[in-house]
Amino acid sequence: MAMPYVTVTYGERFGNPIYQVGRKSFIFFRTPRPDAVDPRSGERYPDVIVFWVGSEADKQALVQDPATPFFTTAHFDGHPSVLLRAARVGEPSRADLTELVQDAWLARASQRRRSEWLRANGLQ
Repeated sequence: MAMPYVTVTYGERFGNPIYQVGRKSFIFFRTPRPDAVDPRSGERYPDVIVFWVGSEADKQALVQDPATPFFTTAHFDGHPSVLLRAARVGEPSRADLTELVQDAWLARASQRRRSEWLRANGLQ
């Protein structure tokens, strides 16, 4: 799935990919942090991906459903994003993952770019 106007930068310290639209991140691969740990081992997750979402309601719909692999941490309270471990990226259907990426892009793209993309895809 290709979204327009996307650039990829890489974190200075660890080289983790950061996907941006108009210099605004919409998906990034997070470095291991103390707020995202394996409950059994206590080890930090090395593979957390952050996706922007459109609203708190969108976030809650994803993280409150135990059937999804999406989660959040206290660090992201009030932040319009959800987390997903790369180890679990195959669990959402391709259609659901596509929608998540598109919604992340839409949440961060400029109004002009959103309108252009929605029109081009028959959604506006």
